[in-house]
Amino acid sequence: MNPRKLVKKLIPATLFRKIEPYGHLAEAVLMQTLNGFPAKGLKVIGVTGTNGKTSTSFLIQRMLHEAGYKVGLMTTVGYGVGADIKPQIQHMTTASSGLLLKRIKAMRAEGMEWLVLETTSHGLAQHRVWGIPYSIAVMTNVTHEHLDYHGTFERYRDAKRLLFKQTNRNRSGLRAGVINAEDPSAKLFAADISRALTYGLKEGDIRAENVSLKPNAVSYTAKFKEQSYEIKCHLPGSFNVANSLAAVCVGTLLGLSKTQIESGIAALEGVEGRMMSIVEGQKFNVIIDFAHTPDSFEKLFKDLRPAVKGKLLVLFGSAGRRDEEKRAVQGSLAGKYADEVVITEEDDRDIDGVKIMNQIATGAESEGKIRDKDLFLVHDRTEAIGFIFSRAKPGDTVLLLGKGHEKTIERADGAHPWNEMSVARKALQHYATN
Repeated sequence: MNPRKLVKKLIPATLFRKIEPYGHLAEAVLMQTLNGFPAKGLKVIGVTGTNGKTSTSFLIQRMLHEAGYKVGLMTTVGYGVGADIKPQIQHMTTASSGLLLKRIKAMRAEGMEWLVLETTSHGLAQHRVWGIPYSIAVMTNVTHEHLDYHGTFERYRDAKRLLFKQTNRNRSGLRAGVINAEDPSAKLFAADISRALTYGLKEGDIRAENVSLKPNAVSYTAKFKEQSYEIKCHLPGSFNVANSLAAVCVGTLLGLSKTQIESGIAALEGVEGRMMSIVEGQKFNVIIDFAHTPDSFEKLFKDLRPAVKGKLLVLFGSAGRRDEEKRAVQGSLAGKYADEVVITEEDDRDIDGVKIMNQIATGAESEGKIRDKDLFLVHDRTEAIGFIFSRAKPGDTVLLLGKGHEKTIERADGAHPWNEMSVARKALQHYATN
């Protein structure tokens, strides 16, 4: 019998929900037992945080791969070993315990000895990663997100702290933590781990100096005691200074050389759905990014706004059955920084999409945006993308936010195939020729 079906047979759905989160724990224990604890003996680097998890995971995995490690990767965007990264189709970051263990077994068969595992608050709170032997825990930041599930920010933050506590219990691992020193929760995370290495642009054990932000890259000098690293990261934005600093910390903990750290980070050319520029001959700039939280919005807008020569046009939505509080906040941020805002669908699921758009719009209106003048509500995302391109003039910059790499869009009748890049390219071909 399929292990998943066995779990459902042994633990009826009504009982499973009643004993949550222990139902998920029972499932994880059973799955580990049936699969023979496939992660045993692996060296696992867990990456958690509200924003930056995926980019940081890719940077760490590529750095270790370039250094000769047999290292696997499991993230929102993809999974695989070495340079063979397969796209992630599922609409989640940390897979169910069964799928997670199935992939680990397959990747170990390819010779994987290290694994970089993007680890979410849901995955931790629901014990999906029970039995995973983390050696290093990485925290990028903790900001407002997923309060629909966790209830309060404190519960959300403490769910992420479970990664550090689980790492600290691994007696055969390094039991080390990498922590963003400039995050307000840094000291709490540091208290959960035996050894902590911190980073930041202005604070931390490893700091960034002489930072240069370019449209397609960042460069800086990372200082750690007497050692200096000349870092060039091909992922733009000040947030990727922080993300790559986390990778520098991991390299330092593992004893990589200066050359291995520098060349490893520089080797990553990009991450799907993260600050991707789309060019089809149009006379304006188009960037696709997965940003979908207030914190990621503010960081992205602050970096990009000074570099935009023309107008900044922003398109986004907010997922149904998710944190409602952030909708007006994101609308307010877009209204503050963007010249024009287009609100559209983003995984409405079974929630009224018009209601979601109006909740976002109230935030944009609080910053002075006026409907049908510089604030537009276009529910169908394909239509909305075409519409925002029709508003762009030469020299303007268009941001398509929220979907990024995702391969489906979830509506009331289920998941539909979606590829933001393909939709954008098709629309751009039309507008580039007119």
